Amino acid sequence: MQAVDQADLYDRYKPGLGHFWPDAKSYDDVAKLPPHAKALSFARVKKSHRGIGRLTALEGLRAEATDQDFLEEIGELTGLQYLELGWPTTAKDLAPLAKLRRLRMLTIDSPRNITDFSALLELPKLETLFIVNARHITALDWLSPLAGQLKVLGIEGSMHTDQKIESIAPLRQFSLEALYLISTRVADQDLTPLHDMASLRYFRTAITAPQRAFMALHEALPDCQCTWFDPAEWKGFRDPPKPKAK
Repeated sequence: MQAVDQADLYDRYKPGLGHFWPDAKSYDDVAKLPPHAKALSFARVKKSHRGIGRLTALEGLRAEATDQDFLEEIGELTGLQYLELGWPTTAKDLAPLAKLRRLRMLTIDSPRNITDFSALLELPKLETLFIVNARHITALDWLSPLAGQLKVLGIEGSMHTDQKIESIAPLRQFSLEALYLISTRVADQDLTPLHDMASLRYFRTAITAPQRAFMALHEALPDCQCTWFDPAEWKGFRDPPKPKAK
């Protein structure tokens, strides 16, 4: 496969709100919102979000500072296809999202208080899911019911905090096109669960495994693009420390 620009692939599989709605505007007060807007960004200031649930024409929303009350209103926007919960997400219960039956793309940034993500399993059209800096996620087995529908998955850390997960073994049955493990540490350092994922075209990750593991994955998936498949990219980098024996 001919090399593809990594930045192009990054944006292709992780598009922002502006990719779909270039004219989407930003607001911080419901009173200023156009009632028939298709997409917008909204930064909550105290109770300034109250009433946003009435904007039923919305298909795309980027919401900042989502507390539980704000999330309850978002749950009324049943026409949403794109939802980004920007930093920080302080809501405690994702149950309102289960009503978004048309949602295709979801990003949740820094859900510091969320311990149960099972509401996301109720989204029948969800194809793209990014969860960033989720302190309570340490395993991926809960994602298994989405194996037949997710095309893009990101389980990522933040600039200052690595996301620590036990293994990517639960992804073995998935047919992803793109996988993002940015600022993520995989405890068992095992990439073999991806070897039979012939659909995978883009793997964006930290150095989650030894160089030999990336080379073996490249051999298994020659049509997949990953920075660490190029030996030249390893100059100045070392393999991660070996996992501790259990």
